Amino acid sequence: MPDLVLPRPESTPAAGPLDGRFWDLIEANFRDLVQKHPILATYIGLHDADDRLDDGTRDALVQEIADAHRMEREIEAIDPAGLSESVRLERELALHNTRRELFDLEVHRVWERRSTALDQVGDALFSVFARDHAPLAQRLESLTARLEGVPKLLEQHRTRATAPQVRLWQELELDSGEQMPFLFNEIKAAGAGVLDERAQARLDKAVETASASVAAYLLTIKGAMGSTVESWALGSEAYDQLVGLRAFDGLDASQILEVGYQQLALNKAARVEDARRIDPSVDEPTVVDRVKSNHPATFDEALAAYQDAMMRARAHIVEHDIATLPPGERISVIPTPEYLRTVVPFAAYFEPGKFDKNPSGIYIVTPSVGNDPNAMREHNYASISNTSVHEAYPGHHLQLSAAVRHPSLVRLLTDAPEFVEGWGMYSEQMMREQGFDAGPEFLLALHTDAIWRACRIVLDVRMHRGELSVEEATSFLVEHTSFEHANAQAEVFRYTYTPTYQLSYLLGKVLLLALRADEQRRLGDRFSLKGFHDSLLRNGSIPISFQRRLLAAEAAAGIAAGS
Repeated sequence: MPDLVLPRPESTPAAGPLDGRFWDLIEANFRDLVQKHPILATYIGLHDADDRLDDGTRDALVQEIADAHRMEREIEAIDPAGLSESVRLERELALHNTRRELFDLEVHRVWERRSTALDQVGDALFSVFARDHAPLAQRLESLTARLEGVPKLLEQHRTRATAPQVRLWQELELDSGEQMPFLFNEIKAAGAGVLDERAQARLDKAVETASASVAAYLLTIKGAMGSTVESWALGSEAYDQLVGLRAFDGLDASQILEVGYQQLALNKAARVEDARRIDPSVDEPTVVDRVKSNHPATFDEALAAYQDAMMRARAHIVEHDIATLPPGERISVIPTPEYLRTVVPFAAYFEPGKFDKNPSGIYIVTPSVGNDPNAMREHNYASISNTSVHEAYPGHHLQLSAAVRHPSLVRLLTDAPEFVEGWGMYSEQMMREQGFDAGPEFLLALHTDAIWRACRIVLDVRMHRGELSVEEATSFLVEHTSFEHANAQAEVFRYTYTPTYQLSYLLGKVLLLALRADEQRRLGDRFSLKGFHDSLLRNGSIPISFQRRLLAAEAAAGIAAGS
């Protein structure tokens, strides 16, 4: 992508002599990254390679590890004394990112213990198919080329499996494979009336060949299930290392676990009070059942309800001056694609592509897992409101739409779920504080969801320390949340390969509330809720410990300017 003009933040308070060298390094690495990873390039809105797939071989992963080590050395070699204050922080953040990447690649090593080829295929196709960055005919041409590359990609991924494969993870890959034809056929059907006869014939053939290669790939996985292992837990030592790398404002794993148990107790007590406010004449389970029973009759009606709740929340933000909405932000709400439903049992959000000309967020909602007849109970009206606040306004869509506007490529590539997911959960509480859907049934849904996220903290720590099995974790989740078993099990399956991600939701909310309280104490009458929110949104998706430092720097700059 030689013509790509990359953004570069201004140095503050004044440029340092090594600032340019640092950004030259970051930009060279970024160009190499998007060249080697066309699926990532598509996701962030660079579409020159929408017709290509990544190199899925083990050799490519080994090279990625070597590249990450080289990047770490080159960043460390830049003397921070020669950098401006703002770029010193970017350097530390770049080191944070690189060391997190190296942990995933060298320590956790999911890539060699789990077949993930079909996840990669799904991501490669969905990111082109679902977004309207180009006319459909043009996107279908790219999709056809990517489908033609599927057989080669599946063969490449087989070279990664040099370590024993984890049985549960292979079963998840088999589930993904069974759902993949739904995505292939959706793409094929989209060509009708859009493509000419020759292009449609090429697409049809690509779908047929890709489907056959997926079927053969699944047979290979099934044939090797006898040699799989049961162990997936990270282990206490590696888990502690990962928690340290995540920069959780100084908290260690045991302290985080304690936060989980505290939040579980607090939110359970709050839900008891919510139930009493709704109907003091019956017990809490009866009230919860009543709230869950108040749901749309069909999934189509539920989608309309999600859209309505989302737009009402957006209007409330504007009317109550809660945060600044980025100009031109867009979002669409669609059913979760079939191939994702076993790993997204409720809802999820896909952020706008930074480099897309007309970026749009995508909010997906899952009808059911395994055709569960009770699934609509999870789409009750109170939950729809809470989920829409979390996923759309002022949650993920607002936050990520603002984040992609920051010019730093370092921040674009930062993985900080305790801020991103924490912001979503913080938004749930903050919007009730600001009067949006603040009735007891909505608070009951809020505290029900917080109980679920408190369980995630407990399960994340205890599962990866090797203290709980999948079955025990599923039972724990059902016991404390009353989730339908299929939904709870789908949740727990995902926890097995995402250590420290699931605890990020509620832990992030706790850390953000602490940060807000600190800012209120510091500023007193000068504290502005909108100003606090806009600062966080403007800073991008970075760890809360880095957000804290930036707020302190803003305060110091303000004091200096006023003196």
